[in-house]
Amino acid sequence: MLVFSSTLFGIMAFFAKLASAHLPGSQIAMIRFAVCLLPILLVPKFRRATLTFTRIDLLFYRGFFGGLAVLLYFMAIERIPVGLATLLNYTAPIFSGLFAAAFIGERLRLRVVIPLAIAFTGVILVVRAHATPDHAIGFGPWESLGLLSAVLSGVAITAIRVARRTESSWSIFGSFSLFGLLATLPFGIYQWKTPTPGDWILLVTVAVVSIGAQLLMTSALRWVEAVTAGVMAQLAVVVSMICGAIWLNEHMTPRLLFGSALTIVGVVLVIVVTSRNAPTGFDEAPEQ
Repeated sequence: MLVFSSTLFGIMAFFAKLASAHLPGSQIAMIRFAVCLLPILLVPKFRRATLTFTRIDLLFYRGFFGGLAVLLYFMAIERIPVGLATLLNYTAPIFSGLFAAAFIGERLRLRVVIPLAIAFTGVILVVRAHATPDHAIGFGPWESLGLLSAVLSGVAITAIRVARRTESSWSIFGSFSLFGLLATLPFGIYQWKTPTPGDWILLVTVAVVSIGAQLLMTSALRWVEAVTAGVMAQLAVVVSMICGAIWLNEHMTPRLLFGSALTIVGVVLVIVVTSRNAPTGFDEAPEQ
């Protein structure tokens, strides 16, 4: 289930890239959240589960910052290779580990420094592989948005780690969909372009695939440790890169492959090391 979930997240990124050929990333993100709300609005059982909650503040943080993370992620997908955007977004566990140490009292040991250095070295190598001469160390505005999406996702994941003590999976999923829609709505409306029938097919595919991926991941977490889910989530990066290379002619140079491998290894090591400080580990993949 986790393999299938991560694969679907990578496929979702690929279809978002296809849709961004004619539509802005903000509009794709907005419609994605709108469609994700439909199961909650249409199925009474899901609606009741969503409306049963204890900490609305934590659900707001999860949904709002997670929604902004998706907004920036899809905007990055619109402008840079889908594999690069996904790689940057999936560094979120690094930032959630730092935020957990800063705000919820989890210890951040010195042993995490080496994995952090490995991950960020990989990020720099990958970004430099796509760099233009006018960008400092390769980070242009869209690469920076992709990395900022990971930072905001780290905030949302930290909120989830606390919320999971009292809130159900459906209340967390519902808050992500509702507050995510509210966060993306102004940008989506401002940049609105009328989709063609083909665009609508891509938009619905993005939303449906993301729902399936999220629900599969949530179900799998009943039987699999959260740290395992966090590690296996990195498969989405690989899937998106493969899709981009095969169907979008996104070139895979040795430097890019080496940097990608370093980043994934560094992120995985960060997840493993920081999960020893908390019994629940990382409860979610990055905010997709």
